[in-house]
Amino acid sequence: MPLIPVLEQKAIHELLLVLDLAGTFVFATSGAMLGVRRNLDIFGILVLSFAASSAGGIARDLLIGAVPPAAIRDWRYLAVALAAGLLAFFWSSLFVRLRAAILVFDAAGLALFAVAGTQKALAYGLNPLMAALLGMLTGIGGGIVRDLLVARTPAVLRTDLYALAALAGAALVVIGHALTLPPIPTAIAGAAVCFGLRLMAIRHGWNLPVPRPLESGDERSERD
Repeated sequence: MPLIPVLEQKAIHELLLVLDLAGTFVFATSGAMLGVRRNLDIFGILVLSFAASSAGGIARDLLIGAVPPAAIRDWRYLAVALAAGLLAFFWSSLFVRLRAAILVFDAAGLALFAVAGTQKALAYGLNPLMAALLGMLTGIGGGIVRDLLVARTPAVLRTDLYALAALAGAALVVIGHALTLPPIPTAIAGAAVCFGLRLMAIRHGWNLPVPRPLESGDERSERD
């Protein structure tokens, strides 16, 4: 086998691992902080850490046939998630004061997971559209499970440009792949687009359209 393709495949594998582990840490932190704000015990905080950091990746791996999922097969994912949960538990007051920084971490995790999920889906031979959608699912899946575990409407269904930012970053990775651009610069560009969109949405309050509120007559009709 030629040396260059082998080196390129190794570089892509290492890039996916780095992106996955980095995203695991930042999403685990966001899950742990939600547990702290809900006054959960240490077990509950660690459960939320793992769910927030790994649910999206597990769903992606099951859908593309990468079994057992990386988050279960590789001990480093669990170790990183638990480390983030323990940091949030023992230094919760510091994390609460750094709420703005946590939002930045969450945006970074979304970007990292969206890009890593898309590249892994492409590596498993999925078509570009499904690869982009799986990249988005990787980014938002953990947050959905995290919110459902504390009986909260998932943020992706009500917050500013969350899933759309993930889809934009994933789409850029797909375009780069179709144009046979180098994977690392493409990943950086896709993550930057997702991260930038998410931060701009937070800063300026950008939201997708919502239906107009029901008027009193409409509400009575709904009840009837």
